[in-house]
Amino acid sequence: MNETSSPRVLIVGAGPVGLALAIELGHRGVPCLVVERNDRVGYAPRAKTTNVRTREHLRRWGIADRLKAASPLGPQYPSNVLFVTRLAGRELARFENALYCGPGRSPLYSEHAQWIPQYTVEEVLREHAQSLPGVELRFNCELRGFEQDEQRVRARIVDTTTETESTVEADFLVGADGARSTVRELIGARLEGRYGLSKNYNIVFRAPGLDRAHPHGPAIMYWQLNSEPPSLIGPMDKGDTWFFMPTRVKADVKLADLDAPAMIRQATGIDLPYEVLSSDEWVASRLIADRYRKGRVFLAGDACHLHPPFGGYGMNMGVADGVDLGWKLAAVLQGWGGTVLLDSYEAERRPVHEWVMAEAEANHAILGDQLTAEGLEEEGEAGDRIRREVGARIEAAKMREFVTLGVVLGYRYENSPVIAADGTAAPPPDFVNYVPTSRPGHLAPHAWMHDGSSFYDHFGAGFTLVARPGDDVEAIRADAAACQVPLEVLQAQEGGLASLYPTRYTLIRPDQHVAWRGDAWPTDGAALLAQLTGRTAD
Repeated sequence: MNETSSPRVLIVGAGPVGLALAIELGHRGVPCLVVERNDRVGYAPRAKTTNVRTREHLRRWGIADRLKAASPLGPQYPSNVLFVTRLAGRELARFENALYCGPGRSPLYSEHAQWIPQYTVEEVLREHAQSLPGVELRFNCELRGFEQDEQRVRARIVDTTTETESTVEADFLVGADGARSTVRELIGARLEGRYGLSKNYNIVFRAPGLDRAHPHGPAIMYWQLNSEPPSLIGPMDKGDTWFFMPTRVKADVKLADLDAPAMIRQATGIDLPYEVLSSDEWVASRLIADRYRKGRVFLAGDACHLHPPFGGYGMNMGVADGVDLGWKLAAVLQGWGGTVLLDSYEAERRPVHEWVMAEAEANHAILGDQLTAEGLEEEGEAGDRIRREVGARIEAAKMREFVTLGVVLGYRYENSPVIAADGTAAPPPDFVNYVPTSRPGHLAPHAWMHDGSSFYDHFGAGFTLVARPGDDVEAIRADAAACQVPLEVLQAQEGGLASLYPTRYTLIRPDQHVAWRGDAWPTDGAALLAQLTGRTAD
């Protein structure tokens, strides 16, 4: 057995969730070890949307431009989603700048989304994680078990290439090890919900000239509504690499039974040489763990929530888990966060997961199978009428999937033990429209500064106090110093900031969510800070 190693946090899984957590910890100076059972080389068309909120985290980590440069299709490639009878057929509807991937500045966010394969995102995250002092990644290493007490977790790790066993002692362990999570099994957590909403196939193929063989222009996704079968198809990577996902395959059909090139040829109506690069089968489900934690062991990402991919929420929601848990673990390990802060991880994230899962399931319920109609490919006036009717149904039904800023930025942490509610009513959930607000629990409103920077660029790594120029902030500074809470003070007030932050003081957490706001700092400011940092029960 090898020597025992002692990181502060052991992370199981080096996908986007585990890497996001490692980066969050690394930026905060917390040593961590990431172990991954594979060599982490994947080419399946998993997540392809890195959404606005995830890109804002990358901006905070200093790597948003690096991801933009890694885009295989280029950042200027239009993120249109088209509904067509088939690639060689008629257009039915289109959503331009779907998922907010279009470059350019929006007052609502600091970074546009990006259509990019998950494996490319992982490469950028992995490279950055490995550059951070205190972050170690070990591939081909598998967790075989652990035990914990009130102080530590002691894990058994095996190098699968040599079957060499080692012991890792850590303050905390996080299972970011996906849908088949070993950590979830070891803590006895159960997935609850609905398994098997549909069986699906992902096929990655190469087809030189396909982008020029149809009349619809560039898009990130084409929904083909025909009976042979309904499907999704779109460009995935350079080298004429595309993905294809049929949505009406009989339950008893096996992946090995499919003649993928023939199916693509039939669905598109375009006769080209189709070279299949990879294919895999997956089951869409809506499942959530009955608990996210046992003692010093936590679950994040697909290890604790699974849902259909329609809407592009999965990977992004997991990255947000890593961010939320990361800053909280760091605060506790650095002495300015308390035990309630760790309890707040599930209290905050579970309601968000439930909301997003409901959105994903609603999107999954309306696929090409439900939108197609008899006569859709007929010529003449009758066919035109049917196509207009179907196009109108598509625009009404699928906006929820491609115009989603209300979900991406509008989620908030209600009833959190580490948020100081101010008694104002919560706005109703809205999947489309995002209205910025500095109400506690919400994402801090974004703004562009006169020097071209984002307001977020000026936030600190700890808490950030937004105040008006000339306001007295010395008592707040003194309380933060006495409580050892890291605090950055911003007293710039440009343009529309006054309307976005209408109270005299707004206190923003490390994850850019509002923790408290008010027109006067409490007399017992230390008690407020104790609540916001989870030390009220310590």
